[in-house]
Amino acid sequence: MSGALKEVRGRIKSVQSSQQITKAMKMVSAAKLRRAQDAITQMRPYAQKMQEVLSNILSNTEGSIGGDLATERAPEKVLLIVITSDRGLAGAYNSNVIKLAKATIKEHYAAQEAKGNVTIWSIGKKGFEHFAKNNYKVTDTYKDIFLNLTFENVQACAEAAVQGYRDHKFDVVEIIYSEFRNAATQVFLASRFLPVPLAKPAVTNKNLKTDFIFEPSKEELIAELIPKILNTQLFKAVLDAHASEHGARMTAMDKASENANELLRNLKISYNRARQAAITTELTEIVSGAAALAG
Repeated sequence: MSGALKEVRGRIKSVQSSQQITKAMKMVSAAKLRRAQDAITQMRPYAQKMQEVLSNILSNTEGSIGGDLATERAPEKVLLIVITSDRGLAGAYNSNVIKLAKATIKEHYAAQEAKGNVTIWSIGKKGFEHFAKNNYKVTDTYKDIFLNLTFENVQACAEAAVQGYRDHKFDVVEIIYSEFRNAATQVFLASRFLPVPLAKPAVTNKNLKTDFIFEPSKEELIAELIPKILNTQLFKAVLDAHASEHGARMTAMDKASENANELLRNLKISYNRARQAAITTELTEIVSGAAALAG
């Protein structure tokens, strides 16, 4: 019986050690989440308004102003920018991003995938490791962005995607990421990056046409706006994913700590029962021995 008690005591110590780790990780993720949440909260209104301005201008502009970045073409070659994290222990966060990327390929680009025309740029090591292991056409050029998360590093990725689109290496570019809502809620999205999505104008009067006054010219303004907005759009997605990762990890560690409490409670009950059984057995042996001596 002492062996059983020793085993339960060992399990209790092991769970307590694990609980200390999960509590510490929760606190670290909570601190990082506050900073990441501040960053995306400040960035989101600017990025959304910039995208809205560009989409409205392009939607109400005749001709080819905006260049080929706003022109739809047959999606023969596809680029997916998949944003995961560098580390695990974040619940189902990484698996949900990867699952969405696979579903996007299967539902929209199965024919292109069969021809080997779907390329994945992975931001984050977890996504790269998964896609490389499963023989997807994936590159590691941008997988370490989270080691030094700056606008310049994300901008390099965005500019490379734009150049690839202009050179007809890709006909469509999509971003697969998690949009941060709060610590417990992330929304997993496949968002069009290129060609630039146009706004759907709400037409109340077919004879009414929006008339913008441009200074400088339309061509100069749009040529300047498009790269800036695309850089901002990708940076926003990366910040969203960064906040989502820490929110998911904080939630997962909190849940793990709760599960450890429940497990500890059950182990302590088992330990007390085993100890009571051991005491009862010893008392029975003592009484039996005394009776035998008396007899």
